[in-house]
Amino acid sequence: MNEEQLKQKVQGWIVSISSLILIGKFAAYWLTNSVGILTDAMESIVNVVAGFVSLYSLHWSAQPKDKSHPFGHGKMEQISASVEGILITFAGLLIVYEGILHLFFPVGIQKLDIGIYIVAFSGLLNYLMGWYSVYIGKRYNSMALVAGGKHLQSDTYSTIGLVAGLLVLYFTGIAWIDSALAFLFGGIIIITGISILRKTIANLLDKADEALLNDMASELNEKRSADWIDIHNAKVIKYGNFLYMDCDLTLPWFYTIEKGHQEGARLREILEKKYADRIQLTIHLDPCTVFEQAKCRSCGCKTCKMRREEFVAIEPITLATFIENTNERDH
Repeated sequence: MNEEQLKQKVQGWIVSISSLILIGKFAAYWLTNSVGILTDAMESIVNVVAGFVSLYSLHWSAQPKDKSHPFGHGKMEQISASVEGILITFAGLLIVYEGILHLFFPVGIQKLDIGIYIVAFSGLLNYLMGWYSVYIGKRYNSMALVAGGKHLQSDTYSTIGLVAGLLVLYFTGIAWIDSALAFLFGGIIIITGISILRKTIANLLDKADEALLNDMASELNEKRSADWIDIHNAKVIKYGNFLYMDCDLTLPWFYTIEKGHQEGARLREILEKKYADRIQLTIHLDPCTVFEQAKCRSCGCKTCKMRREEFVAIEPITLATFIENTNERDH
């Protein structure tokens, strides 16, 4: 089973279990008439719908590149996460509306103890599914699985608070507590949805992933060749779990084409080994002599016959290497 098949299998199990949880929560609402339990049931609808959307997106994003999609279909995972964020936000608003309705038009609550058992057990299942989804998503760089898993975990946290509130309601019989629970957890759900939307919109707009770029910089600094003078004009774009990188590599001016190719191949090998062949690179080689400002201070090459300045220190590869692109105007 390859990575894409594993991600789809995990999402398939999540959808199946979420569907059973949905049935259980609505059964609890039907038994109790509690709007607090309705909040949990409404979010379960979002879980199931978003689960199906994520499952489809994982299937679509796993499709190979074609003439119409030269960078593959990885963006579909981010679109899926955006849809999930919209659905979560809408569910939160609907829950708050129901809370207001039940506050002014209360209904009798019954069999609350049975409802509490069902909600608590459902919350435990949601947490276990969420933890595993995030684990697999981070391991295989799937934004859809990470977003879905975090949503399930946030659902669990709200369920813990909901159960506590329902217990207070059960022992005190104060009717407005039910609506207060709907306001509180509806608000939490809205915040969760907006948070997912902000992150996915940033990724759709190709915002720099600073954690990824810092990790990449550390790997290159550790394993770089001694004759790499610098890396500049570097740009990294994420498409699902695939990375596309363009960069310029500065080498000593007297390198032959063959030697320059070997150094470019070494750069490619380092990153492909680090990111398990999920990265595609385009590397442009620059001789150090094309720059207006000499690179001698950061060049450790000991056999150069055209050195203008003494060597000081190798220029480290940092986050700025990927986001500032200060050398684009140098040549």
